[in-house]
Amino acid sequence: MSSETITREPGAKGPDAPGRGRWLALAVLVLAVLLVAVDATVLGLATPFLSEDLRPSGTQLLWIGDVYSFVIAGLLVSMGSLGDRIGRKKLLLSGAVAFGAVSVLNAYASSPEMMIAARALLGVAGATLMPSTLALIRNLFHDPRERSLAIGIWGAMASAGAAVGPVVGGFLLENFWWGSVFLINLPVMAVLVLVGVKLLPESRDPAPGPWDLLSVALSMAGIIAVVYAIKEGATTGASPEVAVAAVIGVGALAWFVRRQLRLPAPLLDMRLFRNRGFSGAVLADLLTVLGLSGLVFFLSQFLQLVQNRDPLEAGLAELPAAIGAVTAGLLAGQAARRWSVRGVVSGGLAAIGTALAVLCWLSTGTAYPLLGAVLLVVGVGAGFSFTVTADVILSSVPKEQAGAASAVSETAYELGAALGIALLGSIVTGVYRGFTVPAGVPEEQASAAHESLGGAVKAAVTLPADTGSVLLSSAQHAFVDGLRIASGVGAAVLLSTAVAAWFLLRGQRLEEGTVEH
Repeated sequence: MSSETITREPGAKGPDAPGRGRWLALAVLVLAVLLVAVDATVLGLATPFLSEDLRPSGTQLLWIGDVYSFVIAGLLVSMGSLGDRIGRKKLLLSGAVAFGAVSVLNAYASSPEMMIAARALLGVAGATLMPSTLALIRNLFHDPRERSLAIGIWGAMASAGAAVGPVVGGFLLENFWWGSVFLINLPVMAVLVLVGVKLLPESRDPAPGPWDLLSVALSMAGIIAVVYAIKEGATTGASPEVAVAAVIGVGALAWFVRRQLRLPAPLLDMRLFRNRGFSGAVLADLLTVLGLSGLVFFLSQFLQLVQNRDPLEAGLAELPAAIGAVTAGLLAGQAARRWSVRGVVSGGLAAIGTALAVLCWLSTGTAYPLLGAVLLVVGVGAGFSFTVTADVILSSVPKEQAGAASAVSETAYELGAALGIALLGSIVTGVYRGFTVPAGVPEEQASAAHESLGGAVKAAVTLPADTGSVLLSSAQHAFVDGLRIASGVGAAVLLSTAVAAWFLLRGQRLEEGTVEH
């Protein structure tokens, strides 16, 4: 096995340098993670304002929510492999600049179509960030225990971003227009680039082979087509268009796998999946995010449009999840070594599933202490499971393949998010659209109310007080009915995944090592 090629910038400490060098470099890397997490959470908070301004249809609103995940999922494997070839630092910093620039397009989008396109471009830029950060951690930290702690910090910062996003976003939405939530990306990106140039060491695969463009096209076309088919099938039912997309997607992915097995230097080494721990961790991540995404995407709307909380209050209400995830993420490596990998991962997933099951009894008037407790349990479970699975995935591969392995991990995450929003979002939307509009509501307002809960809120304001109140109450109850069903489905997915992880991760252990002082 060839050794990893690492070059050092002037003034930068190498990854094996004692002292603060690698920890300072980690601080730079988590800025990128923080940014992506903030971007994901502020969108949910801004959705009611965005809906009022751009007036997207229900389908367009779902596309705005998940096109970022579609594109990033389709490109992650290709970008992880590209980082292995051209250098992960170079890819990370280039992507950071692009992410900041495209954030401006998101902020000033003037139509639903422009917003969807801007989110898609943000996905292209975002695909360069996550695999690069994890791959660089794999090469910065050689000691297994140090690496576990670094991954825990990496995951904790993602959770911190999930907390900071709603709070900062809530403040911005109360004082500025909805586009301001995207402009907060710019100062973070500026710090990441300016500091990263000095502190991050470059690393790449010393003998990567050519970057196969046909494989890039096949992976992106396959993933996007499959996700599109599932999304449209869940929303509109079976149709020739859905069938064509499914056939194209499955065919492209089958061709991709066959091509990888034959190429001397594949874009993704399919032999990685022969490792049961690697495959089990990837599958656990995908199904966990799928089951969780419905809660994450619709909770902000529930807090604001059903329980009438202002944006900042809604952001603060979501803090328990982040607090739980940060705490659990920092303790996850130690817990997995003391007990077992499968015990910590399965226990975390079971905790999330149980918390989601509690939401099957959600109502418009559910008191916050119950919601806060559910969010805290979800955060703790996610912190334990995601941190340990990331450690397992990175530990299962040689350093020179860290980018590709990280990309597989992130692809599972983003694909799970896209599928979850598509499937669980379609459940919520389908149940919601079935509510009965009170007599006397004009067709235009009735149509707007059936498109989205934000549309119902706006329509209610234009109607006489009594009629508007009945319309809004009916819409809110229908939305909660859909959210209860989606939570039940999510709970079933998480509890099933907990059982699967118990068997798939049998005998899996984190590497031991001595922490340097």
